[in-house]
Amino acid sequence: MRYSSLGTTGLSVSRLCLGCMSYGAAAWRPWVLDEDAARPFFRRAIEAGINFFDTADMYSLGVSEEVTGRALRDYGRPDELVIASKVFFPLSDRPNMGGLSRKHIVQGCEASLRRLGVETIDLYQIHRFDPVVPIEETLAALDHLVHSGKVRYIGASSGFAWQFAQALSASERHGWARFVSMQNHYNLLYREEEREMIPLCAKTGVGLMPWSPLARGLLAGARRGVTDRESTVRAATDSYGHGLYDDQVNWDIVDAVRRVADGRGVPMAQIALAWLLSRPQVAAPIVGATKLPQLEDALGAVSLELSAEEVALLEAPYRPQPVRGIV
Repeated sequence: MRYSSLGTTGLSVSRLCLGCMSYGAAAWRPWVLDEDAARPFFRRAIEAGINFFDTADMYSLGVSEEVTGRALRDYGRPDELVIASKVFFPLSDRPNMGGLSRKHIVQGCEASLRRLGVETIDLYQIHRFDPVVPIEETLAALDHLVHSGKVRYIGASSGFAWQFAQALSASERHGWARFVSMQNHYNLLYREEEREMIPLCAKTGVGLMPWSPLARGLLAGARRGVTDRESTVRAATDSYGHGLYDDQVNWDIVDAVRRVADGRGVPMAQIALAWLLSRPQVAAPIVGATKLPQLEDALGAVSLELSAEEVALLEAPYRPQPVRGIV
């Protein structure tokens, strides 16, 4: 396994982050693996040198954090691991159970700590920007968690570049802890982040940990088309993903990934991930896996170096498209 620093923090993270949304309770999403089925993925990830794990309080309504915490205590060395979680989306329709108010951030963090079974969360992220709560209230609450020893670093997940710039500026003005990472929607099929967000992160020393690096399986060749609802359980039930990748998908890009993969004799997923890993600001794509061969494919991408000609072939078909994945 290779490692890099998350932005300018000096925090050493594996070049792959295991996304733990897939582990928890099938009652939340039918494609989610229960604890017994999930544990081999954590064991294999740690055996391979992955030390970076990302979950959120809303994944399986807290069960993902519980499963993740128990598995990492059993298989990993706590001092070497980087555990990330997120707060924002509501866990119920009751008052104060979502958003980025000081109350919800603090109580959400304390609940995540209990579920994970740790004293400190290494990277605590806002899952989205809150359109109602002033960013100053959110940042002051996060700074409180850092200085209380409950959180080591803070990050954000998706948003407009102006929102992220506003947050970084507020942290600088007030002397608060600042966001060190951006978990954004970024892959070969969706590169709108290259216009503003990624240059902003590069300028300010913020590390990227892109989500949906394989575009819900489209870049892995797992689906026959955007209307394919049969190839996988997730393809049939992922209503959010259906909105991310619709009839505007550029199939020339998928074909380019297939051609490069065929030329290399490797799975398409490795090519798509290798491209992301070649982007200077990307620290670690977040990979999800519900089958062990999917995890093995991702591991193989870490050592795969694409040529300039291959990169050009993969990037050439891209066309501008509407912004997706902000909400």
